Amino acid sequence: MRRKHVGTDFDDFLQKEGLYEAATVQAIKRVVAWQIQKAMKAKNLTKTALAARMGTSRAALDRLLDDKDTGLTLATLDRVARALGKRVRIELAA
Repeated sequence: MRRKHVGTDFDDFLQKEGLYEAATVQAIKRVVAWQIQKAMKAKNLTKTALAARMGTSRAALDRLLDDKDTGLTLATLDRVARALGKRVRIELAA
């Protein structure tokens, strides 16, 4: 008997351990930080220059790029997007 998948998937494991929500939030933040860094590189912007465009401090931008700091507000996300010449698109999925 050949079984394609043995056991449960990783999401099931995280849910059973009570870690699913925190892991999902951190994964989303990592993707957002990566996208910001990618856009900064494409526009050849330093952290200092982007912080100035956003009207914030370099320390605040460092927190925004810190994938462990999940306290990102929509207002901050919109400010960084506009400073990079981009827009924010958020979607709730099933």
